[in-house]
Amino acid sequence: MPANHRVYVANSESQDISVFVLHEDGRLESLGSVPIQQPAVKGKSVVLALSPKHEFLYASYGNEGEPPTVVSFRIDPQSGIPKAFSSTPLGDSVAYLATDRSGRYLFGASYAGAKVMVHPVEPDGSVAAVQQVVATEPMAHCILPDPGNRHVLHTSLGGDLIYQEFFSPTTGMLTPQAPRALSVRKGAGPRFMSFGINAPVVYVLCELDGAILVLPYDAERGQLAAPIQTLSALPPSFTGKPWAADLHLSPDGRFLFACERTSSILSAFRVEAETGILTSIGRYETVKQPRAFQIDPDGRFLIASGQLANAVIVYAIDGATGTLTPLAEYAVGRNPTWVEIATPVEYG
Repeated sequence: MPANHRVYVANSESQDISVFVLHEDGRLESLGSVPIQQPAVKGKSVVLALSPKHEFLYASYGNEGEPPTVVSFRIDPQSGIPKAFSSTPLGDSVAYLATDRSGRYLFGASYAGAKVMVHPVEPDGSVAAVQQVVATEPMAHCILPDPGNRHVLHTSLGGDLIYQEFFSPTTGMLTPQAPRALSVRKGAGPRFMSFGINAPVVYVLCELDGAILVLPYDAERGQLAAPIQTLSALPPSFTGKPWAADLHLSPDGRFLFACERTSSILSAFRVEAETGILTSIGRYETVKQPRAFQIDPDGRFLIASGQLANAVIVYAIDGATGTLTPLAEYAVGRNPTWVEIATPVEYG
């Protein structure tokens, strides 16, 4: 049953994590907030990542004059409340965190530092010192292992590149492929990615032009090919500077959603199972400046955060059509920048 999911919202200005129970009807119940650092110091954007089994939550932060840090939280199996137990200096500030598929390594993409990094994760879930740093073109923004955990892709927004790396799940080391990267349209600004679930494709959201790219992906070689489709996450009447933010597939891979901050719009698309091609379902006004959103593990609800609203909104996802129905808004901390949803086995 889709009960007892826990929702974690990272709030960059208040430097805390708002914690909620997601009930079966889509209602959120607040469990309060957990500090990321004490005393709270306004710093750079907070980024979250969950371990594969949802046992641990990782939160990065950065303050002026201090090394960027990742805090390791153990998620209480009864309450779902994260409890900090370790902190580790990062190789640089990060715009994205993700574990490999085994949870033994933590990847980071540094927008400010133009690099990606690999940190080992200890058996107790704590993060060890950085073991590898790979320089990139400017504004590294996302890093993800592929479903087979043998390759890693990462983006350079400033270089309009998607890097392709071999990954060793034994040593945690990244090794560049040949070619090392795929170029996308100049000025597009590739930001975040998602691997297709049913079709061999990768979806890339471009921050600077609002485009969504559908790229064929060779899982055996770990390589991308030129886009088979390019479409827009922007509303048809859009004017101004695009500022696309986040995208996610539903857990069954049938629908894809993206958000754009200038227009405060969520876009929904149907995914063709065999090819991965997208068809627009609709666009939805949402909380002001939606920086991040997440879909619950059952694919029934989408939760979006608004940086200027200091709130999240819950949508019901129609399982047949992919359309969104807004349910309710909930206050969170100041400047929410990330959303994760966990279901550890113990309370799932």
